[in-house]
Amino acid sequence: MRRAFLTLLTGGLFLYSGSANGQAVNSCDLNADGTVNVSDVQLITNMALGTAPCAANIVGPGICNVVVVQRVINAASGGACVTGAAGAPHSVTLTWTASTSPNVTGHNIYRATDAGGPYAKVNSYLVVGTSYADSAVLAGQTYYYVATAVDSANAESSYSNEALATVPSP
Repeated sequence: MRRAFLTLLTGGLFLYSGSANGQAVNSCDLNADGTVNVSDVQLITNMALGTAPCAANIVGPGICNVVVVQRVINAASGGACVTGAAGAPHSVTLTWTASTSPNVTGHNIYRATDAGGPYAKVNSYLVVGTSYADSAVLAGQTYYYVATAVDSANAESSYSNEALATVPSP
């Protein structure tokens, strides 16, 4: 494998959503500025207090309560934006930057319950494209993910950077 292939995932693995119903992580980006931060926390707090119209769709359309406020606070603190009602089936959706290396045929996704691994492969077949939904996750658990690229000779790159996802408790 060429060195370029070994570094093809330099853009890394990104948590796209930790979800209960498949909504994107940007559901917590209430002011749509591209980041979830203190401005979003203030906005959802105002919505929950009734001083601003409730425009959130995190637990459900038009629901602005303490659960939604806590989810936005968690996302602003670097966690996943967890969407959907408590008790619903959970999934974590990951996305990553496409490789520019030639002959990449797919990707493998690995998961661990401890930072730094050990990791176990979660996909049965090569993942074609740049996203993967892991629906075999448990409520209340934190997971750590890495991805690799695989070329046409079945050579596998080193791990991408690690992404963290915390699945909500019911």
